[in-house]
Amino acid sequence: MGSIYAFMAGINDYPAHVATPLTGCVNDIRAARRLLVERTGGAVEVRTALDGEATAAALEDGIRDFLGSAGSGDTALFWFSGHGTRRPAGGGDLLVEATGWNQALVCADGPLPDKRVGALLDAVAARGVQVVAVLDCCYSGGATREDGPVPADLTARFAPPRPEWRTVTADRDAVPDQEAGRHLLLAASRLDQLSFEGYFDGVRHGVFTHALLSAVRAAGPDATYRQLLAAADARVRRSGGRQQPVLFPPSPGLADLPFLAGAVAGVASGYLLRRGPDGWEVDCGSGHGLRDGAGADGTEFGVVGEGPAAGAVVRARVVRADRCLVDPVRWTPDPELAYPVALTALASAPATVSVEGPDGRLRAALASYGPGGGPAPLVRLVDAPEEQGDPHFRVVVADGAARVLGRDGTEFVAPLRFGEGGSVVPRAADADARRVVDCLTHLARWHRLRDLTARPSVFDSQVRVEIVPWEAPDGPALVPDGRGEIVCEYRPDATGPREPWVQIRLHNRSQRPLWCVLLDLTDSWAADPALFQGHFIGPGRTGYALDGEPVRLFLPESRPAVPGAEVRDWLKLIVAEGELNTAPFRMRAWDAERTPGSRGDGDEVSGVLRFDAPVRPAPGPREAGRVPQGAAGRWATRTVTLRTVVPAGGY
Repeated sequence: MGSIYAFMAGINDYPAHVATPLTGCVNDIRAARRLLVERTGGAVEVRTALDGEATAAALEDGIRDFLGSAGSGDTALFWFSGHGTRRPAGGGDLLVEATGWNQALVCADGPLPDKRVGALLDAVAARGVQVVAVLDCCYSGGATREDGPVPADLTARFAPPRPEWRTVTADRDAVPDQEAGRHLLLAASRLDQLSFEGYFDGVRHGVFTHALLSAVRAAGPDATYRQLLAAADARVRRSGGRQQPVLFPPSPGLADLPFLAGAVAGVASGYLLRRGPDGWEVDCGSGHGLRDGAGADGTEFGVVGEGPAAGAVVRARVVRADRCLVDPVRWTPDPELAYPVALTALASAPATVSVEGPDGRLRAALASYGPGGGPAPLVRLVDAPEEQGDPHFRVVVADGAARVLGRDGTEFVAPLRFGEGGSVVPRAADADARRVVDCLTHLARWHRLRDLTARPSVFDSQVRVEIVPWEAPDGPALVPDGRGEIVCEYRPDATGPREPWVQIRLHNRSQRPLWCVLLDLTDSWAADPALFQGHFIGPGRTGYALDGEPVRLFLPESRPAVPGAEVRDWLKLIVAEGELNTAPFRMRAWDAERTPGSRGDGDEVSGVLRFDAPVRPAPGPREAGRVPQGAAGRWATRTVTLRTVVPAGGY
C-alpha cells in the first residue's frame, strides 16, 4: 500500500461580496479528517484550508504541489465543502457542456472552474497516482433545477454568480491529453440538482458528507468507492434527500478500488444491493432487461465476494425502470452497507403467440400447461397486434393441422396434427393441442437461451471467441460477413462435397481465471454445451473446443448436401466468475413424436432460468436462502452466428 495524501478545503465564512455564509462546511472537513486518521491509523498526510485560507490560488497550489508530491501507487484525495456556482456556457465550451452551463467551486475569493480543478487532478493521476475528489457543493456532478421550496432546516450550497466575476470557463491549456490519467469523482448531486446542508444529531453538516462518512464508518476495509457511493446515495434518499450523489466515471476500474487502499482495481459488481427509501433495492431494473409486472418475483440476485454475506439471496418484488425492490430470503442485510450482487435467477418476459383459426382447445391447453395446472410460463396468448412481444409466434389452424410461423411467415417446424373436434375423439384433440403448446414452449425456451444477455457486465469482451480453418490454425480468424454471420463452405472432395473443419478457441484476456461454457444452439432447436462443457480458463490462457480436436460443421441427415443447402448454428459463450450448472442449457432437438406434456428441466415448468452452481452432495444441510460458495456470481454472454453452406454454384 502506498502513501495517502489528502488536501481538504471547507468554507463557512464567505465574504459578503462573494457569497452568503454557510455553517456546516468546516464541520465536514474536521469530521472527514478525523475519519481519515482513524481509518488509516494515522498513516495519512493531511493539509487543510479553512474559510479565508481557501482561496482559488490556495486550492490550485494544494492540488498541484501538495497532492502532486504523491508518486506512483500512492493515493491523493481532494475534498471540498462549500458553495458551487454556474454561468451560461458559450463558444467552444458548448461542445463539452451539453447542459449549456459552466460550473465552478466558489472559493473564499471567487470561482475556480471545475474544469480547471479536473485538469489539475488528472495531471496528478497521469503519474500513476490514485486520485479521488469528493465535492459537497451545488453542481458538483458537473446546472441546477430546484424542485419546489427548500425546507427551512436545509440550506442550499449555491452562490449566484457576481457581475464582477470573470467568465467561468475551461482552461484549454490545462486539459490533459487523452492518454493522461483520470481522477474519480464522488459528487454530492447531479448536474440538475442543488446540494444541501442541515442538522444531524445537533451538528450542521452537508447532507452528502454526513451520508458518505456514515457509509465509510459502517463498511468493512474492502469496501469500494462504488459501494460507498451507493450506500451514501441510499442514505440520502432514505432521509428524504432532494439530491442524488454521483459517481464518475462509473465504468469498472478506479471506482472498484478499496477506499484509500490498493492500487489494483478489483472486479466491479454489475449491481449493488442497498437500503433505499422504499426498502431493499438493487440498481438494476426493466431498463436493464429485467421482466416487470406479473412474474417479476422469479428474478433473484445473490451476494458475491468473500464476505460473510456471500451467497445470500434476495428476490425481486417490484421491478421499476432503474431499480428492483427486493426481499431478502432468510437473512438480514445491514442497512448501512451496500452489497455487490449478481443475477442468479432470471424471469424473462414470455414469448407471445397469436392464433388464426379455431382456437378453443389451444387456449385451454395454454391456460393449464404450467405448474399446478396454471398458465404456460414461457408463452402468452395475445389477440391485439400491439401486444405482441419478441419472439412472437403465429399459429395457423386449418385442415386438421397447426402451422407454427414467425412474424414473416417462416415455418419453424413441420405442420403439427391438430384435431378440431367434430368426429375427432376429444382426448386426442386435447393431446394435439398440448403438443402444439409443447412446441411453442420448446421454441420459446430455445430463443431465450439464444438471446440471453447479462449486459452491462464487467466480463463483456473479456473472453474472445476465435474460429479458424482447421488446415490453417495459425492463420487469421474468420470474420462475419455483411449479415453478421461467419460463413463456412463445403469443399470438393474425391467422394463428393466435404464438410468444413474448424478450430474454435476461447482466449481469456482478463487478469483472473474465468469459467466458460460454449453452447451450440442449432436450427433444429437443440442446445448442447458439448463444444466446451464448462471449465476455468486461466488469465491470459486459451481454451479449445473439443479439447483441440477439429469441429466438423455438417448438415443434418435430413438435409442432403446439395448446392444451396445450409444450416445455422448459434455459438453462445457464457462467462462467469464461478462454475454454473449447465443442465438448464441442454435441450434436445424438437421432436413432434415425443409424449405431449413431457418436460425437461425446471426452466420449462417455472419459467425461471437459474444460474446456480452445480448441485453436489454437501456435508451438512444447505442453509435456506443461500447458494453455495463459488456460485455463478457475475456473468456475461456473447453469441456468434455460424452458417454452413453448400455453394449454390457448385464446385
